Amino acid sequence: MDTEKISGWVAQAQPILVAFGLKVIGAIAVFVIGRWLIGLVTRLVGAGMARQTIDVTVQRYLVSFITVALNIILVVAILGYFGVETTSFAALVAGAGVAIGAAWSGLLGNFASGIFLLILRPYKINEYVSIGGVEGTVLEIGLFGTSINTPDNVKTIVGNGKILSSDIKNYTAHPYRRVELVAQLAGSADLHSAIALLKASVSKVANISKDQAVVVEILEFNEFGPKLAVRPFCHTDHYWQVYFDTNMAIADTLGAAGFPVATRPVKIYPV
Repeated sequence: MDTEKISGWVAQAQPILVAFGLKVIGAIAVFVIGRWLIGLVTRLVGAGMARQTIDVTVQRYLVSFITVALNIILVVAILGYFGVETTSFAALVAGAGVAIGAAWSGLLGNFASGIFLLILRPYKINEYVSIGGVEGTVLEIGLFGTSINTPDNVKTIVGNGKILSSDIKNYTAHPYRRVELVAQLAGSADLHSAIALLKASVSKVANISKDQAVVVEILEFNEFGPKLAVRPFCHTDHYWQVYFDTNMAIADTLGAAGFPVATRPVKIYPV
């Protein structure tokens, strides 16, 4: 009798299990095909924007947004295939979105700031900037943060909200930069001779701009003596090379000319 009951249950459950198994296989097929189509669509969109010479930052941002949106649609479609009420699911997602938005207000602020960064475009990928207190080359402008490669080769991600709430310096917005250095002289040094020698030597530094003359002028007088401002111009790609080579030229020129070393004057106090 028990065997007959079990056989009856198996006979009744078999069509249900078969139908459910077919649905699972169908859902897996839909997921695999859907993911392939999403990849195809994003590649086509990216290629289309590249042909239209749209900025690389905008391309990556739009491709990321389209990928997320299509994946959400794919998940909703699979749930609908299994008979889940999608309207209820949408209401659940909306409610969860409100709760998550309240908890993650900072992330949403970064997301909104990322949109404004795309609109305002204060900097682009591969430009050298100072944003949110971090200086380096822009690697990527993401949905929530901007990836920076610092001069010491450290990848740093700065929140987009922090970027918009602080000063943004784009060092590569213009093709040429001024390198600002100083040369401290002793009080007994010959100023005119020092200025002439520094102008001649710094002008020979590699990758110095030939269109703009090297500036060597008195910056200030301090307790050591006169301080000279040494300011060559160069292309942004050669900034650090010119910076270090100019420092070396200053040291070599003043040393070879025998200029006295600037030292703090000795104060004599009355007994």
